[in-house]
Amino acid sequence: MATYKKRGSKKSISTSKESEVPQESTTAEVFETLDTTASKTEEWVVKYQNIILTTIGVIAVGVLGYLGYNNFIVKPKAQEAISELNQAQYYFELAVNSVNSDSLYRRALNGGEGKYGFLDIIENYKGTPASKLATYSAGMAYLNIKDYENAIVYLDQFTSEDVLLGALSKGAIGDAFAQLGQLEEAYDYYVEASKINNNRYSTPKYLYKAAMIGTELGKNSQALSFLKRIEKEFPEAQEARLVEVQIAKIETLMQ
Repeated sequence: MATYKKRGSKKSISTSKESEVPQESTTAEVFETLDTTASKTEEWVVKYQNIILTTIGVIAVGVLGYLGYNNFIVKPKAQEAISELNQAQYYFELAVNSVNSDSLYRRALNGGEGKYGFLDIIENYKGTPASKLATYSAGMAYLNIKDYENAIVYLDQFTSEDVLLGALSKGAIGDAFAQLGQLEEAYDYYVEASKINNNRYSTPKYLYKAAMIGTELGKNSQALSFLKRIEKEFPEAQEARLVEVQIAKIETLMQ
């Protein structure tokens, strides 16, 4: 605890009248100064009250405007975007389950029957959850119609707190680079995708792809470690059925 310390010796209680006069004078000066300061403050407020009130009004209007914008513009716009996304996503799902899918993927991208496609949603509903999902779906649609450059552009723009979607988007970028023959980039994205979230679906999937590309790049020791990790940690994964043969091949190459 802080302790207040007095300075000097204790003064005598008795004081002379001579000493009282300057003390009273000093006190009067202090109060006069305070009165003057208060008076100047009041004058300043009177002089600038319109500016003060205007500033307060602007702040209040800004706060109310934000609340109104959020409730009456942002939320309805987000709901409208979801409605548009549903139709585009419907075409995308049809394409996934169709033999002749290119035209359906293009319709999902560009819209149809008076509804927006993914590209329209991205352009017209920026910042909404629907726009983010449309960015991911557009990238996947481009990947499926073999437009790998655009697939990379849109998938690279996609961000999500959903770890599985994050892994799938990075892995899909790896697929696009692999198709373009850019194996170093493909390898890096597969490795990144495998690290985003440790799960029995995306992790073994991208570890296996990284291993396959790694062998082509001469990264045999890394590829072998990826395959053995699948074998040990994900024995029930589909990729686990393939690793034994691949491990044998790599070990033969490394002898």
